[in-house]
Amino acid sequence: MNDLPEARPGAPTDPLRGLAAARESRGGPAPVHLWNPPYCGEIDMRIARDGTWFYNGTPIGRPALVKLFSNVLRKDPERFVLVTPVERVGIVVEDAPFLGVEFLREGEGKGQKLRLRTNVDDWVEISAQHPLKFLPGESGGLKPYALVRGDLWALVKRALFYDLVAWGESRIVEGEEMFGVFSHGAFFAMAPMRDIADLT
Repeated sequence: MNDLPEARPGAPTDPLRGLAAARESRGGPAPVHLWNPPYCGEIDMRIARDGTWFYNGTPIGRPALVKLFSNVLRKDPERFVLVTPVERVGIVVEDAPFLGVEFLREGEGKGQKLRLRTNVDDWVEISAQHPLKFLPGESGGLKPYALVRGDLWALVKRALFYDLVAWGESRIVEGEEMFGVFSHGAFFAMAPMRDIADLT
């Protein structure tokens, strides 16, 4: 825990307080949806677009610390927060809190099953419960995201998006031919077939 830079004077809270206790007795993410502690203001913590976590402007170098923080992360209506049973602090997320870094594929076509690994080593079964969504990119094309938990999404790396395109197919959705990809019986539309040349 002492690998983090020291907090700046006047910071509203120590972001490490209570985190170990929140995770000590359980594996996986903490039940942050059950906790409603007081909001203690923002801390100088940021998740960059490339998935790097920063504290006081310095990258957090220990993967174990990043995973610890990610397990107490929650998206409230107003902001992203780190939550323990006793406090809640706001942080900045530039795009998505997680990055999708690896796909495992089983089967093909409608019977296809996709699993996504995030940059904090969470595995997500792409399904109706953990869907994919595709949003316009800043310079054209599409940006794919996968729902990890709660309202926390992973931005799928560009190289993996090309895999999704390679595994995709067309299907009629509400009377329109759409291009998309199947996983666990659910179809996730990327774009109309007429726009397929502009997907990437």
